[in-house]
Amino acid sequence: MSGLDRETILRDVVASIVVFLVALPLCMGIAIASNVPPALGLITGIVGGLIVGTFSGSPLQVSGPAAGLTVLVAEFVNKFGVESLGAALMFGGALQFLAGRLRYGQWFRAMSPAVIYGMLAGIGALILGSQFHVMLDDAPRGSGIKNLISIPTAIIHGIFPIDGSPHELAATLGLGTIIVLVLWNRWRPRALNLIPGALVGVVAATAVAALLKLPVRYVNVPSNLLEAMRFPDASDLSRFANPELLFSGFMLAFIASAETLLCASAVDRMHSGPRTNYDRELAAQGVGNFLCGVLGALPMTGVIVRSSVNVQAGARTRLSAILHGLWLLLFVVAAPGALRLVPICSLAAVLVYTGYKLIDIQAFQSVQRYGRFPAFIYLATFAGIIVTDLLTGVLIGIALTVIKVVYTVSHLRIRTEAEPQGRRVHMHLEGAATFLSLPKLANALESLSPNTELHLHFDRLVYIDHACLDLLSNWERQAGSRGCSLVIEWNGLYARYHRPGVGGAEAQSADGRTELGSEKVSEAVNRS
Repeated sequence: MSGLDRETILRDVVASIVVFLVALPLCMGIAIASNVPPALGLITGIVGGLIVGTFSGSPLQVSGPAAGLTVLVAEFVNKFGVESLGAALMFGGALQFLAGRLRYGQWFRAMSPAVIYGMLAGIGALILGSQFHVMLDDAPRGSGIKNLISIPTAIIHGIFPIDGSPHELAATLGLGTIIVLVLWNRWRPRALNLIPGALVGVVAATAVAALLKLPVRYVNVPSNLLEAMRFPDASDLSRFANPELLFSGFMLAFIASAETLLCASAVDRMHSGPRTNYDRELAAQGVGNFLCGVLGALPMTGVIVRSSVNVQAGARTRLSAILHGLWLLLFVVAAPGALRLVPICSLAAVLVYTGYKLIDIQAFQSVQRYGRFPAFIYLATFAGIIVTDLLTGVLIGIALTVIKVVYTVSHLRIRTEAEPQGRRVHMHLEGAATFLSLPKLANALESLSPNTELHLHFDRLVYIDHACLDLLSNWERQAGSRGCSLVIEWNGLYARYHRPGVGGAEAQSADGRTELGSEKVSEAVNRS
């Protein structure tokens, strides 16, 4: 951390305290949403700060447990058990580290924004649906669609509890947490601008619950953090022989990597300091997740909420992210009793609000600006995640993106316009002229009348291959017997594909276009 001076250190210390205050409730809430003990989320936050913060390729990014992985982790825990999470995470972390060392970090940025935004919105809906029930001290209903559909029933039970459970008390605390959070974020005093609304809401709910001694569920953390850790033993070695578990580890690594590097890209746009080294960041995340697997904790990613708070609080170096992990460790060691006063419904309320914010309407509107198909990919990914599961929804989005790419590179639109008088015909080619579109182009050429002066326009053509150029050469040579001639907008084609050497032998028509004889087109073919 070169370049540290007194002012920089002071700014980083202040920023680290703010990030710590944001991370503390989120680490526990995300763990609860993932169906694991809250202490495991705190361990991940500590590792994300102390270890990943030290080696990170994005100095101002903050790593820790992320809401985006809660659905995947919860599904994994329900299927394999929390004791298997360490093995999957060690495998996934090793993959991330290897990918970073092999310089694959840049490739994770190639995922379609429509898929990413659809995935985040789908995750947000799933978090909102499941944590809404936890906010009422109730259990989630199982699948994502069931959680969402049963929200009206849960509201009724929260107002009129019929089973003797204190749902109405938990609902009141949860709703109060959200109200305090929203009001604080909107009208917080300028002097307290750095205090996060999530922390204020949780503290307010904790104070009310403790003062009134409400019979709701509270966070359970061990007095000694070592008690929450589960180190691998000989039995864990057999888990690496389970293909399903390894595939789940791969998916954890893949989604965590995509979320991390997208977050890093967003953080780069927030400040003017050093840019992200994506390969180093990916390798650092791999080290962090491997260690979390060894400790039996939650997976981690770079987290946009904590990272943006870090930048806004004035952080200048990686020292801020490292110190936030240190403050988490000191607080958990020194004051575990304070954490046990926190009502679970209050943490769930923070995640309900987080899930709502992930369903970003503006992101969908930005995707819409690129056309109807990207918007369809977004909606298909979103719906697929809710109706099926996270993996299936993401695969649906990726498959549709591939279909779109294949269509784009293989689709050719031909628009023909004949001048009212004379024999001149204008043919406009749009899209990609490849061997796949050869029959369509051949039919368009063969349908022209004798004695036609064909003018080809390439201004909207993104690509033309050897097969199509060869077709033009053959058509021009054979159509000459019918009195046809070929005039090509060669300047546009030359600018796109830079075929040097042809221009010296070409004959310019009166309007600046190039008339190519068969030998000139053949020369273009050879140069393509």
